[in-house]
Amino acid sequence: MRLPNLLATRRGRLAAFFGLYITEGIPLGFAATAVATQLRRQGVGPAEIGAFVASFYLPWAFKWAFGPVVDVFRSKRFGHRRFWILATQLVLAATLLMLIAVPLPQGLGLFTVILLVHNTFGAIQDVAIDSLACNTLSEDERGLANGLMFAGASVGQAIGGSGVLFLIAYTGFQFSFVFVAASILAVTGFIVLPMKETLAQGLAAAAPGGGWRSAAAEMKSFAVQSFRSFVGTRAAFSGVFFSLLPAGAMSLGLALQSNLAVEVGMSDEQVGALNLWSSIISAGAMVIGGSLSDRLGRRRTLFAYTAAMSLPVLYLMWVLQQHGYVMPRPPGGAPLPDLIGALWMSTLAYAVFQGLMYGTHAAIMMDVTNPRVAATQFTAYMAMMNLAISISASWQGVAVEAWGYPATLLADAVAGLACLALLPAMKRHAGFSDDLAQGRARTSSLVLGIACLAWLPYWAMHEALGRAQPIVGTFFTLVFIASALFLLAGREVLGGAAGAWRRAALWIAPLLLAMYGRYSIGTLDRLPALRTAADALLYLVPLAGGIVLLALASRRWEALTPQAQPA
Repeated sequence: MRLPNLLATRRGRLAAFFGLYITEGIPLGFAATAVATQLRRQGVGPAEIGAFVASFYLPWAFKWAFGPVVDVFRSKRFGHRRFWILATQLVLAATLLMLIAVPLPQGLGLFTVILLVHNTFGAIQDVAIDSLACNTLSEDERGLANGLMFAGASVGQAIGGSGVLFLIAYTGFQFSFVFVAASILAVTGFIVLPMKETLAQGLAAAAPGGGWRSAAAEMKSFAVQSFRSFVGTRAAFSGVFFSLLPAGAMSLGLALQSNLAVEVGMSDEQVGALNLWSSIISAGAMVIGGSLSDRLGRRRTLFAYTAAMSLPVLYLMWVLQQHGYVMPRPPGGAPLPDLIGALWMSTLAYAVFQGLMYGTHAAIMMDVTNPRVAATQFTAYMAMMNLAISISASWQGVAVEAWGYPATLLADAVAGLACLALLPAMKRHAGFSDDLAQGRARTSSLVLGIACLAWLPYWAMHEALGRAQPIVGTFFTLVFIASALFLLAGREVLGGAAGAWRRAALWIAPLLLAMYGRYSIGTLDRLPALRTAADALLYLVPLAGGIVLLALASRRWEALTPQAQPA
């Protein structure tokens, strides 16, 4: 029996993209809920689990870099995007099966590395699926299709999270990897393999060297177009910071919730049920939230949804404080019914507000995106949002061990409100470039330069911060990443106006990205010469980065004026 090509009909296309997004949600639910729960049950601390979940989101923060590669390298035999979807799903399944041989918690480092590879291919798959949707769905299908795609991701999270936790009681944890891989391959077999993608116009087999050169050219074009769009208007510029800030309180949607569930005595089946109901509620709320924002206005509704996300978090904080439950406790104790009930109430209420927020948040980012570069600019906004999630997961794990649950929940509830200060500026304007773009570019360069230089006194005295070091370190990681991207894009926008600083920016940018390696500097202790050189670079690289950024802040960014914009 030959399976149908779902892309051939309207209903088939909607079903296909619903199913494809299930494969994107499965790994997220598996890692953030099922694996995080088992790690806590095996005695792994909240900080390590937070770092694990943060690494899971990290590849999604850089998925914009895969776009040109997916666009350039094509297959006539398997189809342009279909080839990438098929290849990435096979790798996703293979990496999951590799995890069977990795013991936990002893092999958590290797486990995290394999999942990092897994999610890198998951991010590539996301780019290919979105590209296929843009080129396959008709305009009157896109609204419903996007709603179904978000719902599919929620169903996938329920399968990877709740489904695995329900299964563990009967098969054990190791078999769950087979279940998750089989779930992904089921979509491959029933949807991707029968799929017939229309051949792209002008498709030609490029030589490998030409393909890479073409990809590099598209990356450069991406950098220039995105830079211009981001600083072109007040709304688009504010959108950068809006995306980098947490989209509301996040603790009840990350590992903190599953950690606490294990500690208060919930079984795997109970954690699975909680995750299942929260996923169902959130999926429904996504559709409702987007619909209400169309009628009542984006900014008004998003303000209400985002602010409301802090309420369940504050309620759980209050209950924990009342019961004297402050610091993390070893798993395996007697169940605490009052706290279990409070966790259920707060998590389900949070799922409502988070779902309402999610669809509306994406819609308002579309509103401030320049249609000419929608694929690049919107993808970058979403990538920054994933980076914010990764950072939140990391600092919350550290904060729980340093401050306890109530203080961490309070900090999360307050931090989640910070983005609301930018909402008034998130108003769509008729044009996508104004006369203030130069000033925004210079201001960004100045602020990033000062932030890079601020690293020097911090690193000289970082030991004094004690257990709060990772939290401040996360802030500087964000500074270094933003500075590197600014340098790479800014040098292309300025061109000859950058002078000698243009070449310096090209050399400094990758070194700033390499500053993330400071977390592994301890491995050089047995090589004193290399350790001394690495210690020196930890001062020299941010210093050089700060100098170059301050120099670019003094340049004339005339290429950003409306008159200089390409037609």
